[in-house]
Amino acid sequence: MFDKILIANRGEIALRVIRACREMGIASVAVHSVADSDAMHVRMADESVCIGPNPSSQSYLSVPAIVAACEITGAQAIHPGYGFLSENANFVQVLEDHGITFIGPTAEHIRIMGDKITAKETAKQLGIPVVPGSDGGVPDVATAKKVAAEIGYPVIIKATAGGGGRGMKVARDESELEVAFRTARSESKAAFGNDECYMEKYLQRPRHIEIQVFGDGKGRGVHLGERDCSLQRRHQKVFEEAPGPCITPEERARIGKICADAIGKLNYIGAGTIEFLYEDGEFYFIEMNTRLQVEHPVTEAIFDVDLVREQIRVAAGEEMELRQEDLKIRGHAIEVRINAERLPNFAPCPGKITQYHAPGGLGVRMDSALYDGYSIPPYYDSLIGKLIVHGRDRPEALARLSRALGELIVDGVDTTVPLFHQLLAEPDIQSGNYSIHWLEKWLAKNFG
Repeated sequence: MFDKILIANRGEIALRVIRACREMGIASVAVHSVADSDAMHVRMADESVCIGPNPSSQSYLSVPAIVAACEITGAQAIHPGYGFLSENANFVQVLEDHGITFIGPTAEHIRIMGDKITAKETAKQLGIPVVPGSDGGVPDVATAKKVAAEIGYPVIIKATAGGGGRGMKVARDESELEVAFRTARSESKAAFGNDECYMEKYLQRPRHIEIQVFGDGKGRGVHLGERDCSLQRRHQKVFEEAPGPCITPEERARIGKICADAIGKLNYIGAGTIEFLYEDGEFYFIEMNTRLQVEHPVTEAIFDVDLVREQIRVAAGEEMELRQEDLKIRGHAIEVRINAERLPNFAPCPGKITQYHAPGGLGVRMDSALYDGYSIPPYYDSLIGKLIVHGRDRPEALARLSRALGELIVDGVDTTVPLFHQLLAEPDIQSGNYSIHWLEKWLAKNFG
């Protein structure tokens, strides 16, 4: 087992990893920018190293600075959290060259799943169902029209190197295709330095269902059920729950086994998430995230497991403790992402926290790096906390969420808490009857 782990991240996820390290008797090293010198993850870690100026490009994304911090402190391994360098294959390769363990998958698996076309082809080979679409990249409009005619409208054009909804456009008929195709390519070029795009059939009212998987790197994989992440704004998740309110036990067992078998065949190591669009009882692969997800706590709640602890264990070469026959769902869990944003336009709202009180009680977990007097810097993501609740069933989880939101106090900045109060009053949310388009339509209706 490692003696010391460096966490190459900030905020609540850095605290999450530090806490797991402390329970395991492992020393932790926090890295931080100048702006984060008084951040909670810096205060809670055993050691801390300043790795650069405020912009993430000069600090949290600086591979030389992070490697140097490892060498200075003697950390043997790095946990990347999510975001930043967590899915950067070159970073993983550099760590390997320096004899530092990356707590996550291999550089090869990150590369395979980081390219959307390669990932889709790999999924096909592993027996994972995929959305009908182009075989690889689409080079020009003429080819795009040919593919669309074969798979049928509407179609969606996606950037091969895309993420977060950038480089993604829908064409409902041939008259919209050329503009959508050219726009997707230009957005992709600007955002990722790569204008290659591919095409898929556009599903009308799908849900976003993701399967949590875990592998030991030696041919064994397990699944930990699904999460429903359909409530999204601009392709960014805001509300996640497990298990999915629309998924039957038979569907869960079927798609779960497919995913677990695929992870085993890949010799994948650590945590990963295979994401699907789900419609009319069918699952269609969209991508795989080769890291811990923001919403991992809802899975931890219903399975009573510590995914970060298991990540660390298998990275250190210990045998994976998770066994499929032991993984039984217990109750229902929901997570809402609390952002420092001003409604109704969701503009970032950095500033000083004048009062912070986290909710508590049975079945309530608050993952946050806030404290009284803390100043939220303007340089990073606006996520400031995740409120997770667990109940015996979905109605109890919803009631617990409503109660916990009422207890939460974040003064000094605007947050998205009022949004969740409003959402919980909606019949569709109460019943679980929503798709990936529901929230955008609701926001347009209620906020214009």
